[in-house]
Formats: sequence, structure tokens, C-alpha cells
Amino acid sequence: MRFIWNLFGLIGLVVVLGGLAGGAYVMRSGALSGFDPQAMRVYKEMAAKIIETGSMVDATVWRTKVAEGITFEEVDQSIKTIANENNIKGVGELPLYKQVESMTGKKSRKIQIYMYCNPLTAVKMLDHSDAFAAYLPCRVTLIEDKKGQLWIYTLNMDPMIYGGKILPPDLKEEAIKVKKIMLDILERAAKGDF
Repeated sequence: MRFIWNLFGLIGLVVVLGGLAGGAYVMRSGALSGFDPQAMRVYKEMAAKIIETGSMVDATVWRTKVAEGITFEEVDQSIKTIANENNIKGVGELPLYKQVESMTGKKSRKIQIYMYCNPLTAVKMLDHSDAFAAYLPCRVTLIEDKKGQLWIYTLNMDPMIYGGKILPPDLKEEAIKVKKIMLDILERAAKGDF
């Protein structure tokens, strides 16, 4: 059994060294010329998160644990209030747990998905690249984990903003504003702020 663990350790070391060598090659070759100056930071953070969790999905989201004593309903109200305060348009909600309960007849852990959009920013993003359509609208999810703890999730917007060629200044500014709103919702709602 020890041999297998050592073999896995050796394979992991080879993968990490290969990644570092590949990264050094990319940097020297100029393959990232024209990329946002923060691109490598974003890639390193994502790689570290993938190694830590073993999941690409975990590397592409931000999450915050809801403070003890705050109810699902209080966080729900907080999310809506903070979004409204930030003047971002609510374009849909999906009470997923209610749908699951109606389909199965069984109690489900609570999962609520909120969709937000700034239509003018969305159009600018799509004018830059139609691929941004996959990121629209911005989503925030309030979820009760399997142990009953509440969490708030949203998409990590850094790869979209900094992960490639430099965005046009006006688009980058708008995208950063939306990022700040999503983080404001994430952080404040987790504390039950209204």
C-alpha cells in the first residue's frame, strides 16, 4: 500500500514540476503578450484551488459561509435588499428546493438561485464577445449544505475580467463594478445585513 502512495506522490510531483516548467515556457515565449497583467495571478489561484479541492468547479466560484444564527429567510431578504441597493436588476429566481419537493414529495435541503443583470453592461460584454452570454445573468445561490449550514455562492468573475487579452477600458470598468456588486451581496448577505 505504501508503494502505491509513494507512486501517487511521485506522479503528483511530476505533474506540478511539469506545470511549473510549462508556465515558465509560456512566460518566456511571449504567448501571454497582450494578456491582462493579472492573468497569471488568476491562473495560479485557480490552479492552487484545483489542487486543493480536486475540482475545477470549486476553482471557478466564490463562496461564503453564512454566520451562525441567521435564517435562510433572513439571508434571502438580505440578498434581495443588497442587490436592490446596488441597483442591479433581478431577472429571475429559482426556488430549486421547492421544485424538487413538488416533484419527489420529499423534503429537500434549501437551495435558492437568484439571477441579476445590468442590461447595459451585458450588451457591452456581448458586443465584445458572444461567449460572454454563458456568464449572463450573474447568479447568486443560497444553499443549505448536507449538514444544515448555509452558504452563498457566486461565480468567480476574475477569469472573465483578467484571464485573457486586456478588455477595452470601458468594458473592464463595467465588469469590475458588477464584480464588486456580486462580492457585496456575498459578503453582506452572509452577515444578514439589510
